[in-house]
Amino acid sequence: MRKNLDYGLLHAMTAFVRVVDAGSFTAAASQMELTTAQVSRLVSELENRLQTKLLQRTTRRMALTSVGERYANQCRAILELVAEAEGEASGARIEPTGRLRVLCMASFGDRYVVPLVAKYCAMYPTVTVEYSASQYVPDLLADGVDVSVYLTQGLPDSSVVAQRLGTIRAVLCAAPNYIERRGSPKTVRDLVDHACLRLVNSSTTPLWELTDGKNTHSIQPAGPLVGDHSDAVLHATTTGLGIAMLPEFAVLDSIRSGELVHVLPQWHSTDVGVYVLMPSRKFLEAKTRAWIDLLKAELPAALERDASYCYQNELPKRRRSRAATSSR
Repeated sequence: MRKNLDYGLLHAMTAFVRVVDAGSFTAAASQMELTTAQVSRLVSELENRLQTKLLQRTTRRMALTSVGERYANQCRAILELVAEAEGEASGARIEPTGRLRVLCMASFGDRYVVPLVAKYCAMYPTVTVEYSASQYVPDLLADGVDVSVYLTQGLPDSSVVAQRLGTIRAVLCAAPNYIERRGSPKTVRDLVDHACLRLVNSSTTPLWELTDGKNTHSIQPAGPLVGDHSDAVLHATTTGLGIAMLPEFAVLDSIRSGELVHVLPQWHSTDVGVYVLMPSRKFLEAKTRAWIDLLKAELPAALERDASYCYQNELPKRRRSRAATSSR
């Protein structure tokens, strides 16, 4: 019995760990390009070999036994060592190759990450990049994602490794025709009397937390639109539907073109961190390390450049323009 898996033991251990991390046999089978039945059989044979129950399975749920939990942790350590040894021997940790799965929040990715994907592909033609967009907290292990770029004011407790690449802020904006109709708020308290268009997803909160660098103020905005994607809220804002608080990168081009004006420009959101997330494992393949290195080299400067334009160039111009208008 114990010799049945002597030549496939690592394969069965991999299947077991994938099932545990992904939370289902079906998800693990998809990651390993096997059928669900094949993965189930591998885990069953592993249990037979060990003569112990690793998983408690019913038609509705799956749970690790206490032995299974300890064994899963030991399997991960063994598989990491095997991966490092094979990588060193085959050059996988030296030369980027294979498939890289990248996940990013949609609008941020369109502006900053997608151009870097093209650059990465040109630099490393032996790597195939699979790029996906999502507005929600990624489950890297369950989804088989190598690296995610995620925006949030505070990372939840997680089993992933996070490295901060920079900071963004959200600013208040409205279309000129909205300001003509409703007037411009003079203080943050005036916002409660305006139509507020809200961006709400896993990286934001329903409240607008505003600061001028010295003071902070929270308001509960209300208005005709709530969206989980900045593009939808941005479009509604440019049509004059209301005032929105949107990330700098989402409104920068509209401010440049004059479609939007900065409302209460001395106020902005509290800082939102830009993070690169990766599964919590000790050894990174060369393809993953090369992608993270490119993000670190390019993203911080791009974020700083756009923020600098928004705050240092556009605001003085608009203040001078309003002063000139009032003098006339």
